Amino acid sequence: MSWHLSSWYLLLLLLVGAERIAELVVARRNARWSMARGGVLSGSGHYPWMVLLHTGLLAGCLLEAGLADRPFVPALGWPMFALVVAAQGLRWWCITALGPQWNTQVIVVPGLSPVTRGPYRLRWLRHPNYVAVAVEGAALPLVHGAWVTALVFTVLNAALMVVRIRCEEAALASLVSTPSPGRARA
Repeated sequence: MSWHLSSWYLLLLLLVGAERIAELVVARRNARWSMARGGVLSGSGHYPWMVLLHTGLLAGCLLEAGLADRPFVPALGWPMFALVVAAQGLRWWCITALGPQWNTQVIVVPGLSPVTRGPYRLRWLRHPNYVAVAVEGAALPLVHGAWVTALVFTVLNAALMVVRIRCEEAALASLVSTPSPGRARA
């Protein structure tokens, strides 16, 4: 096995890793905001698996592209790079639209209305943040030909998203059906 990895792809992976750290900082701040307003944490059992999967995505990109000597193929790599950038834009549009209600964990505040601005106003796209995750998870490895990582992430992420979305929907449904009087509305 040889080690072949474009330095710009390594920089891209580092930037995505830094973006993940920024997300965690925002999530921690938002969790404090939510908990101070009576937020309820749901489905924490699947959260460590999400962290592992997203960490594995970055590690898989690095290892497969480098150790398996996956080449950068411009006809595939550049469109995938564009999708990675678009996914980041969609993700941060979601984070901005949800404001302090956005989190990496499922935390809902009783009495707050569901957010209906930004990408959440599109009724046909119920979970735009998870679309961003799915697109990025497939595209980021394929920027540098890491097709095994793209395939494994996509399959595992799909299974995890079934659990996550069910958890989120149940948490939101339980709070929407019993709003707390006197709570601020989003």
